[in-house]
Amino acid sequence: MQFTAAALFALLGLASAQKVHVVSVSSTNNTLAYFPDNLKADVGDMIQFQFRAGNHSVVQSTFDQPCSPINEHTNTTGIFSGYQLVSASASAGSIPTYTVQVAAKTPLWFYCSQAKHCQAGMVMVVNENTAANATRSLANFKALAKLATSNTAPSSAFGGTSGSNSTTGTGSGSSSSGSSSGSSSGSTGNDATQSGSASTTSGTAVPTAAASIIGASSSMGLIGLAAALFML
Repeated sequence: MQFTAAALFALLGLASAQKVHVVSVSSTNNTLAYFPDNLKADVGDMIQFQFRAGNHSVVQSTFDQPCSPINEHTNTTGIFSGYQLVSASASAGSIPTYTVQVAAKTPLWFYCSQAKHCQAGMVMVVNENTAANATRSLANFKALAKLATSNTAPSSAFGGTSGSNSTTGTGSGSSSSGSSSGSSSGSTGNDATQSGSASTTSGTAVPTAAASIIGASSSMGLIGLAAALFML
């Protein structure tokens, strides 16, 4: 029974370990922002971008070049969701999604490459660390973005898993080619994300029914196995 109890608690811990943080890209009234735009995530956590309106994107950049892809300035591949036309998905009863896995605890900087959205403040950060460098804040990133002379997008999507969440509570997805890891310019350290699949929803996220189901499908399987061990 001691072994069974230990296995039970180990499996329950595994079921709750991985989190999915949901970021809404824009809003139903097409606000040029990410919600939230300042997020804390652990290594191994998933970030699912859910596109709510318009035709937006998510691109990884460095802090110093906020409206330009990170791969144009460093050896880091980064991520690019591609442009997600929400109206096309809405007619099919779903919303577009793009999911990445956090591979480093260092700050990750993102922007929307549509028109002048980056310059208008449609940027965000994951794991802002002003304790290490007070100048590298989201506010300063937005200020730099406002001064950018261009807003650049990669030629094709890469580095994450594109999919859709049905408004009835089901979801699907497919991986984009490539993943990212490496070093960003400046003192922010390693900027890294990688493609992956969602597991368990975060209590700090703003989950939809479909995002919740993504987490439940994995965790409920583990809980069922744990229950079976408990009965031994």
